[in-house]
Amino acid sequence: MKKIPAIKTVMSAFPYWVDITDTVTSAEHMMHEHKISHLPVKRSGDLVGVIAHYDIEQARASFGDTNQVNEMKVVDICTLNVYKVDLEEPLDNVVWHMATHHLGSAIIMRNDRLAGVFTVNDACRCFAEFLRYQFRQTDGDDVA
Repeated sequence: MKKIPAIKTVMSAFPYWVDITDTVTSAEHMMHEHKISHLPVKRSGDLVGVIAHYDIEQARASFGDTNQVNEMKVVDICTLNVYKVDLEEPLDNVVWHMATHHLGSAIIMRNDRLAGVFTVNDACRCFAEFLRYQFRQTDGDDVA
């Protein structure tokens, strides 16, 4: 029987991050530039949270004033209580926890240092690859 892979095999390694004092606009620009939806948030080099593109959209919907949101600091809208896991954690444990707690991301750590990010988009990509592998077409003669 095959062993379930560790989260390190599917995470986005060496992620970009923002400082808690950065503006929401700078975080959004970084997300757009690198085509990502989640950014770890640091304060004085320590991981303290995560900001998602969804957080920015929700802030704009709540405040209605785009300029006000653009000038906000990341600390004003980021999630400070993040789900952190060791990079050796089995993938199924991480995905199960994310689904059970309705989380959009997991922050991957190595020796208490930021090592990567795993998002719900990554989970969907993994599942698609799994399905393609499990149900790959052979010779096309499967239909009677």
